[in-house]
Amino acid sequence: MAGKLYGIGVGPGDTGLVTLKARDILNACDIVAYPVKIPGEGSVAFDIVRPLVDLKDKRIEEFVFTMDPEDSVRVNCRAKAVDRMCEFLDMGMDIAMVTLGDPGVYSTYMRINDMISERGYETEVVPGIPSFCHGASVAGLPLMIGEEGLAVVPVAKENSRLLSDAMDEFDNIVVMKAFKSIPMIVEMMESKGMDLSKATVICNVGMEDEYVGPIDLDREYGYFTTVLIKKR
Repeated sequence: MAGKLYGIGVGPGDTGLVTLKARDILNACDIVAYPVKIPGEGSVAFDIVRPLVDLKDKRIEEFVFTMDPEDSVRVNCRAKAVDRMCEFLDMGMDIAMVTLGDPGVYSTYMRINDMISERGYETEVVPGIPSFCHGASVAGLPLMIGEEGLAVVPVAKENSRLLSDAMDEFDNIVVMKAFKSIPMIVEMMESKGMDLSKATVICNVGMEDEYVGPIDLDREYGYFTTVLIKKR
């Protein structure tokens, strides 16, 4: 009997926020897997669950998903990773692939889930807490109240129009992948007459060097940086 693939959302960084269901599946699976951009780089998601799982008799596997700008290279890399997963599944081994936050929020995992499912294998997605939900709770801010709307957008120079439209149309905006774009966000807010006090930076939430607070242009922000803008 073929094994099953689980996509496990492990939350933003705090081991205590991993769900009981995620913990139980991780302990029951034969393989704990994690995605990396380059071989051997390690995984924050795996580090989060390491204290929760008895790894003594488990196989730990990394799967490379390159961030090469060439689409064909990324496609071929994903195909090789899926082929390798299927080899394990054909051996009857269950795989738990961990991913930061929630698997449905800008995660590599969902592409893999679809590819594995299309090959006829059983899959299951286990939700986790997204970083912006945790960050909003740490800041004591609601994401939405009453009839307010919420937009979640990635930010980059090539899709800055998406962020601009969100600022115009929504009461609350979550800007993800914001670590290199804080100056651009500030410039856009100022051009729209929005006070910078309306923005809260959520950086490395749940981790040792967590920062949740106002925008500080003199501060260096890491890869795991999100900005929450509340217009009201």
